[in-house]
Amino acid sequence: MTITATDIDKRASYSSKPPWLKISKSVKNHEIFNSTYDIIKKHNITTVCQEAGCPNINECWSKSHATFMIMGDVCTRRCTFCNVQTGKPTPLDIFEPVKIAKVVAQLQLRHVVITSVDRDDLDDGGASHIASTIRAVRYRNPDTTIEVLAPDFLRKPDSAIRDVISAKPEVFNHNIETVPRLYRDIRPGSRYFHSLRLLQQARELDEKVFTKSGLMVGLGETKNEVIQVMDDLRSANVDFLTIGQYLRPTPKHHEVYRYVTPDEFSYFEEVAINKGFLMVSSSPFTRSSYHADEDFIKIKKLRYTRQKPEHIK
Repeated sequence: MTITATDIDKRASYSSKPPWLKISKSVKNHEIFNSTYDIIKKHNITTVCQEAGCPNINECWSKSHATFMIMGDVCTRRCTFCNVQTGKPTPLDIFEPVKIAKVVAQLQLRHVVITSVDRDDLDDGGASHIASTIRAVRYRNPDTTIEVLAPDFLRKPDSAIRDVISAKPEVFNHNIETVPRLYRDIRPGSRYFHSLRLLQQARELDEKVFTKSGLMVGLGETKNEVIQVMDDLRSANVDFLTIGQYLRPTPKHHEVYRYVTPDEFSYFEEVAINKGFLMVSSSPFTRSSYHADEDFIKIKKLRYTRQKPEHIK
């Protein structure tokens, strides 16, 4: 099927979810799902799976996969796409890094994704706490690879990103989220070019770290705007790209402008691979940490060569 700009840019004529967004809510492995739930609940761990209402939670928890959200469950930003509550955060839990490390061990994770809320109230945006969590996980789980999905550290000193990178995560992830034209409506507390620079700085600080970013579609962006973001990310030497459908968490959040078809996601994937990304995940249900462990296993052999894979998707 040939995808044209008109196909991608036009607004959907329906308001209900199309057939390809009908996801099974059944749990494939109740025993593993319940075990994952019990471990997370026992240690009072916050996960982005729950806080963001991720549609993939049943699949991931049935495989003992979870994405940990540190520094509390209250964010200092008010992004219109995000379901995490906004307000005044609680003080940091100094024992959280050790708790996360323990849960990673109990879940026997071979690759862990650690994200956080934005903490504009902290002098370093929480960078030192993120670094402490990475080090604690590494100490207790030396064979586990670590992916950090970091906030933007806007208006924080450059030492913030240096602290995180010094902890040596295998992957530094920061989501660009949407095209620059929509930032005022979607990410009013963030700055597009600052986020690009943050990703570039991560690579400058450690040439061996893989960098990653994610993009939502269906918010009113055009095909050409998405492709321009790809070019911007490649200019910042970003290695991995995820593209997924925006799904409105509640009626209070930003509306879904349109539902992007599976063929369009395939088109974006092909374009991104041709632009030189080492790994691309582009599908309606793709999320930043969805299948992150499997994707990292596919490309970790490229750590030192950074060769473009012939058919990694």
